[in-house]
Amino acid sequence: MIEHLPFYVHSFSKLKRDMKNGGAPHKPILLLAVIKLFEEGTYFSNQLLIVPELVASFKRIWSQLVITKHDPILALPFYHMRSEPFWELIANPGCEIWIESKSSMRSFNNLNAAVKCAWIDDDLVVVLSDPSCRAILKETLLDTYFSETKSSYVDCDGMIELDVSVLNETSEEYRQKIEILKRTVARESYQEEIFVRCGIFKREIPKLYNNTCAISGMRVDATINISLLDACHIVPFSEGQDDSISNGIALCPNLHRAFDRGIISISDDYRVIVKSNFVENDASPYSIKQFDGARISLPINEEHHPALENIAQHRKKMGF
Repeated sequence: MIEHLPFYVHSFSKLKRDMKNGGAPHKPILLLAVIKLFEEGTYFSNQLLIVPELVASFKRIWSQLVITKHDPILALPFYHMRSEPFWELIANPGCEIWIESKSSMRSFNNLNAAVKCAWIDDDLVVVLSDPSCRAILKETLLDTYFSETKSSYVDCDGMIELDVSVLNETSEEYRQKIEILKRTVARESYQEEIFVRCGIFKREIPKLYNNTCAISGMRVDATINISLLDACHIVPFSEGQDDSISNGIALCPNLHRAFDRGIISISDDYRVIVKSNFVENDASPYSIKQFDGARISLPINEEHHPALENIAQHRKKMGF
């Protein structure tokens, strides 16, 4: 047995919680989600970033175990976990004072803007990196806080169902779902839902393009879970509320910026259009004009091709 396991078994079974309505389930659910991400390899060090996989796992586990009238908001436990001896919040530069405001940190967007990550003990990383120790900590949390519902717990990927949904929805269907969410759930829950959906968009678009820039053909195969290509929105999410596959295209960072700034666009036959008044060094091997008229690479499945109405909207907005 790893030396420090008993300490964390004790700490996990004695979490500081609001005891109204049977006791707040937020912290144990968050720790179960953290354990899940260590199992999957998303987490592997002291640094626990606020990633879509964490939010999705938190909500998935909550739906299986929690029967009390509490709100499933991740921002609350992620912030308040700092009262535990193994959890420290690391602020983004300039946000050190901001994270002292409890009311501000109730908002997921505020938390994500102010907090770089949670930092956990070295000894806890060792414990969470060991499968048998993870199993003991998981059982400790389930037995201590969810004895009535632990039989409902199913160990699965919290993003799977949303993945399928996003991959198969049209832009209009996606926008309608977002509008329904905006009207029917609390602001904090809405922010977390959008964060997860955006994460799926960023993860899946490069995969559909075989980790290859649709314009330059640059392919990047990373050996770690980091995408070196960008999932580019054709119509910005802030304008179209659309994270569906048909509103995305995989581009390398420089061409992503050129697209967003209206230097390039795409025709209805999926060819690159470069602004006629764009001036650059034509002799450069990184010249953008070299792609003018070139047909972009597309996903094998036609249903995943960029929607022509979205491309037309981009051209109109950028003055092509």
